[in-house]
Parts: sequence; C-alpha cells; structure tokens
Amino acid sequence: MTIKYFQDTDTLHIEFRTAEVAETRDLDENTQLDIDKDGNICAMTIEHAKERADIPNFSFRQIGA
Repeated sequence: MTIKYFQDTDTLHIEFRTAEVAETRDLDENTQLDIDKDGNICAMTIEHAKERADIPNFSFRQIGA
C-alpha cells in the first residue's frame, strides 16, 4: 500500500495494489475509485483531503494476528 498526499492540490491518493486500472468510478464529485479488470480496488483518490479525511491527524498502525 502506498499513500501520497499532494499539498499543492490537497489531494490524497491511496494505492492498495499495483495493477492496471480498467475503470475509474466516481463515488462523489471529490472521490474516485480505481478498479482492475477483475473488479478489485486498486486505488482511491480524495480531493479536498484536509477537510474530508482529517489529513493533519493521519496515523498508521499494523495490528498483529
């Protein structure tokens, strides 16, 4: 998984898997979902990320099984 935040455009891009994108679906006017040919989610793009995803308070934790 790769997470990129572009400050100049306030855009958050989360790549879940590296795969060729077959389709991009608009979930709303500021959120796009990239899907591969098998219907798996490849990535999500969120515009206006500071207000919509609380970017300044981002953290990541991996919880063991």
